[in-house]
Amino acid sequence: MPVCPLICQPDPARFQASLQRISQRFAIYAATSPQPLPAPGLVIAPEIRLQSELYLPITEIRQLFYRLYRQVIPHPPVFSSTPLHDCPSWADFFVALPAWLQGSSNPAVLLEQLLHTPDLLTRFVFYSFLPSRFNGAGFGRYPEQLNWLQQHLKVQAGKQLRVLDAACGSGEGTWELAELLAENGWQSEQVHLEGWTLEPLEVWVAQNRSLPHQMERETIYQRRVQPLLEQGWGERISFFALDLLEGQTTRDGFDLILCNGLLGGPIIHQPAQLQQAVKQLAGLLASGGILLIADHFHGGWKKRVPEAVLGALIEKVGLQVRQAGEGLAAIMANRNTVALSGCISRLPDRCNRCRARFYDVHCYPAETLRPDSSVDGQSPD
Repeated sequence: MPVCPLICQPDPARFQASLQRISQRFAIYAATSPQPLPAPGLVIAPEIRLQSELYLPITEIRQLFYRLYRQVIPHPPVFSSTPLHDCPSWADFFVALPAWLQGSSNPAVLLEQLLHTPDLLTRFVFYSFLPSRFNGAGFGRYPEQLNWLQQHLKVQAGKQLRVLDAACGSGEGTWELAELLAENGWQSEQVHLEGWTLEPLEVWVAQNRSLPHQMERETIYQRRVQPLLEQGWGERISFFALDLLEGQTTRDGFDLILCNGLLGGPIIHQPAQLQQAVKQLAGLLASGGILLIADHFHGGWKKRVPEAVLGALIEKVGLQVRQAGEGLAAIMANRNTVALSGCISRLPDRCNRCRARFYDVHCYPAETLRPDSSVDGQSPD
């Protein structure tokens, strides 16, 4: 396993009092609970959850793990990414853990192992901040979007391209985009490709094609990317830990920007955030550039931020909105825009419910745009 310089070793002494207290509670829990203890494969009924909360309150355990995260990660952790963030009980958390973390249902034992086993700690940290519910299965997340993009690329063939994956995550989608360009005739030296993400651990994964918590997926990742590395694409792709909301700038605009799995999800969903992010993305586009937006992973958030609301925000910054595969395409108009008409299709012009213009925000319930009290609020799912 490659050593990740972003993970530091914690000081076990700073956790001993808390571990002792939890161990004592767990002993009472194990001796007196009328319900079975958490175990791999156990279905967590309400009675089991109640007993777990009675002896091992998840709020206390969550804060203890958060303290561990703060000690081992030098950058501010995004706690809302972790499985503990909205977990209702320790029992629910334990049964959802991968088998290599289910050695004991006593949370103090797990924490003790993490404190003294560097490799296990590394795998646990990556498991925590690169959860499968956010990162999906890696490649092949948006096939229809790629099909749409392939048609668009036919009118761009041979041109120098600047491309941004603005929510690259662990990087598979960025490499998949390079693969698509290579298959459509681009040489690596014709393309400048960047991947941005808020999470530095994801940057490390994308740069190293290493997933310490998912070895099988890591093998698939490395095999898939190897032909691109042999063609020199590794020298043309760069990954950065950047916050899209902090007003990033570039001297030269991007001809193509992908922003999948971010807008309208748990991280960026409040109206002011969405407006800022959309304005930022539009400002990064070159004349005639294309912005592609889609989201497979946060279905519950779409009840609050439906696709048409995003479309309205995009139109407000002067981009032309089209349907594109699983999501939307936003076009920065120039004199060549007409040439794209053969490879895009318009969404309906009017809402079937109120006959307002399709992207007018007022034809959607007011609650779809209400502010949340916290970015880390619970998903409406």
